[in-house]
Amino acid sequence: MGRTSDAKERLLEAALELIWERSYGVVTIDAICEKAGVKKGSFYYFFESKSELAVAALEADWVECGKANWDGMFSASVAPLERIRAFFQSVHDAQAELYKQQGKVLGCPCFSIGSEISTQDEMIRAKVQEILQRQVRYFESAIRDAQAEGSIAAGDAAVKAKCLFALFEGSMGQARIHNDLSYLSHLAQTAIDILGAKREQAVG
Repeated sequence: MGRTSDAKERLLEAALELIWERSYGVVTIDAICEKAGVKKGSFYYFFESKSELAVAALEADWVECGKANWDGMFSASVAPLERIRAFFQSVHDAQAELYKQQGKVLGCPCFSIGSEISTQDEMIRAKVQEILQRQVRYFESAIRDAQAEGSIAAGDAAVKAKCLFALFEGSMGQARIHNDLSYLSHLAQTAIDILGAKREQAVG
């Protein structure tokens, strides 16, 4: 039996990495194939277009690592406000590590691609929206749990979740634009303050 080709997986990884580091618009199919070590003919065997590849790469990234990370940080075994605090701290820490490697703040690949191309490509827009909505639901669940235990006031959890998510993605966007990690330095405490919780409750 011959060796199973991993060409498709290499294309997915190369596409996400290049588009995240540069932009969807400037990255060509040729560049993706070169980075992946895959011939262009093989690209078209798996994907009809760069757009289709980008959608598949975003979904693969979520399935293979994104979901597990979010599940872990927002586990029901962790106190609700600590889930939120730990998530925002992890955002800073992950971007700081990338900064050491790349010399620049990369932000969120899904949000960056969506911001750039969503008005031009409906398939990418729909996939980005789908993934971001999955992420918002983690915030909403933690907020509902915090309200149920009385650590924050009652209110529309869905609206509060969207506000926290806007803080997350907006700060990531600013950090990328300015190439400045300071935009992410105080996210954890700011999120707790927005929810109206006492500071000690986030680590209780």
